Amino acid sequence: MQQRIGTVIRAYEQQGFHRTGTAVDRRSGEWLANEVREIGLEPTLEEFSLSRVDPVSASVVVDDRRIDGLPLFDGGFTDTAGIAGPIGTLNSDAAIGFTESPPNASETGVLGDARRQNRHEAIVVVTRGARPGFCPSNADSFLRPFGPPVLQIASDEAPFLADCARQGGKALLTTHVERTQTDAFNVTATISGTNKGAAPVVVMTPRSGWWWCTSERGGGLACWLEIMRATRDAKPGRDVLFLASSGHELGHLGLDTFIERRPGLVPTAETWIHLGANIGAAQGPGNNLQASDDEMELKMAEAMTRVGLQIDRRRPRGLPPRGEAENVHRGGGRYISIIGNNDLFHNASDRGADVIDLHVIERFASVFAMVAISLAGA
Repeated sequence: MQQRIGTVIRAYEQQGFHRTGTAVDRRSGEWLANEVREIGLEPTLEEFSLSRVDPVSASVVVDDRRIDGLPLFDGGFTDTAGIAGPIGTLNSDAAIGFTESPPNASETGVLGDARRQNRHEAIVVVTRGARPGFCPSNADSFLRPFGPPVLQIASDEAPFLADCARQGGKALLTTHVERTQTDAFNVTATISGTNKGAAPVVVMTPRSGWWWCTSERGGGLACWLEIMRATRDAKPGRDVLFLASSGHELGHLGLDTFIERRPGLVPTAETWIHLGANIGAAQGPGNNLQASDDEMELKMAEAMTRVGLQIDRRRPRGLPPRGEAENVHRGGGRYISIIGNNDLFHNASDRGADVIDLHVIERFASVFAMVAISLAGA
């Protein structure tokens, strides 16, 4: 199994930048569909439409120094001329505000407040992950963009820009993009159960994201395929639905489409098993267990203990979970979810053999397979 897992993750990484609706995203989905066929199931490519954001020019120029970056995909954008004015600290009177933020914190805290208040004409944000580098945020409000243009840049530019902000230097910020109407698709498959009246189990994992996202997404995809293989052999009593969704970094766009096309599935499914980010990440490892109720949490915890996997953190009951499990939580469904820790989360350096732990991913694949087969009533 470990060799299969390594082969899958290497293939996924080599495909390139897994941004939704791109040529890489399409090739990656077609590759994954072929992996499903190799297991003996017939995949379905479920298309959905989106207006893809294609950055043309994204930079800030201060004191004749140009720093390239990436705009927030759910904020405003500039025209080709950009926005010129003094740069200052966030919530100052400067036209261009400056701040720092960890990935996926663009709608909360001081940055989220500043975006909603529209105090600045534009904002520059240094992305601060656990490791130095460039760690952009997801566009959770992709379909409901708000606020001024926000340019995200790598952390090594922080000292220079912080100094410019203190001195009120003159800046020119540009986040000029083009829109491309295109399609992306989810990869789905079904293992039919013997009891057609029983509620199904859903096994889901995202397949898109920023950069190569080897350790962010690779472990979840490998586990997804291993669960499929094990469940096929177990001949389950319930249907087991498999979903690998695109649109993760765009507010879970693919999962929303999957749910919209299956009215009532969220609350009526037996359980949703969410294979979240960073499963088996080797850089800053750790596990976070999220569950809808005590029974689901106990089932996953017992399975993890059986194979020697520890639980580093449990999501307090009632708090919205992270990742795609949040959509199930909002809809009143039952779920089990694992999200790992990862110092390279959203980092452009998330690639290579040293960013994953194949042994841990193999054990998680066994755990998820045991839990899925148990819930499906084999």
